[in-house]
Amino acid sequence: MLYIITALKSEAQAFVDKYKLQKSSLKEFTLFQNDKISLIVSGIGVDASREATQALINSFDISDDDIYLNIGICGAATQYKIGELLSIGSIIYQEINYSFKGSPLSITCVNRAIDSDEYEIVDMESFGFYDAVIHSPAIKNMFILKVVSDHFQPQSVTKEKTKMLIFNQIDAINKLIKF
Repeated sequence: MLYIITALKSEAQAFVDKYKLQKSSLKEFTLFQNDKISLIVSGIGVDASREATQALINSFDISDDDIYLNIGICGAATQYKIGELLSIGSIIYQEINYSFKGSPLSITCVNRAIDSDEYEIVDMESFGFYDAVIHSPAIKNMFILKVVSDHFQPQSVTKEKTKMLIFNQIDAINKLIKF
């Protein structure tokens, strides 16, 4: 099973459309599912992401083949192209660096929208996902993938643009996570 955690419905919508996921709920969260995918929309922020991820972990039996994926948009420096898919290998949260397997790319997880280039890559949910997954030793396959939505101009991001950016990367996402 592929378990996907997104912050925004517009991030989720690309998967909902491509895989014809059916809407339901899990606790206070919106859940979309088919027989191979369960996708939960957490809402914005570390705490929301942690709670939604934990709700998935608590509600489904975990097998060695299961994949947990945090996918969403991020702000990034201009060296990254709008629409570029980034595989994250560490998270900086509250000035602590949390490293895990994968890419050498690091994302800074913050509690507010960033409109200046004080960070290289930034989001608002990755640490919440990581914190929930890392405390569940049964999970063997975890990925944090982000699609660059802006160069620290969060006001330029729309629902339609977000859905399109994620949709355009679904095949690359599947290849990276071997789904």
